[in-house]
Amino acid sequence: MIRFICSATSEKQFPQTEKEIVFVGRSNVGKSSLINALYKQKLAYVGKTPGKTKLINFFDIDGLYTAVDVPGYGYAQRSKEEAVRFADMMDDYFSRKDKILLVVMIVDARIGLTADDLDMKEYLDEHELKYIVAANKIDKLSNNQLMNNKHKLFADIENIIFVSAEKKKNIDQLRRYIDDSAL
Repeated sequence: MIRFICSATSEKQFPQTEKEIVFVGRSNVGKSSLINALYKQKLAYVGKTPGKTKLINFFDIDGLYTAVDVPGYGYAQRSKEEAVRFADMMDDYFSRKDKILLVVMIVDARIGLTADDLDMKEYLDEHELKYIVAANKIDKLSNNQLMNNKHKLFADIENIIFVSAEKKKNIDQLRRYIDDSAL
């Protein structure tokens, strides 16, 4: 059974967990849609405008691990105060790195890794956090475009799965990878 645990903004509010799978990504890459597709139910709020997730949301996944949905990064319309609060919240969260089994970094398959994505990748590398890149929105690309993007935009990425949250392409493959990482 999958259930919502809580939403939090600081370390003192984080639930006591042992194993966490974290979902990160720029605003507008379909992070919430991908989470909902993975778990086959509406867990994360999908909004019409990017940047709707403002809290860190924790979900118990069948008693096996906790899925953690963090706010999207790189959202230009955040105020300076909100950006500072967001950075502090992320630092608080990622200080729990001993609980984090895997970070699922969701990117847009149409555009590759942006400067914000590269900053996140560098952060994950520096903190020695295991991650996989989920290149979402492949349904928006022709087969030719997808092949070109794989070779041009993602050639340097070792651990990547190309998915479509909307069309449910390769969602089961990503879910197996996540579940295997949680064992």
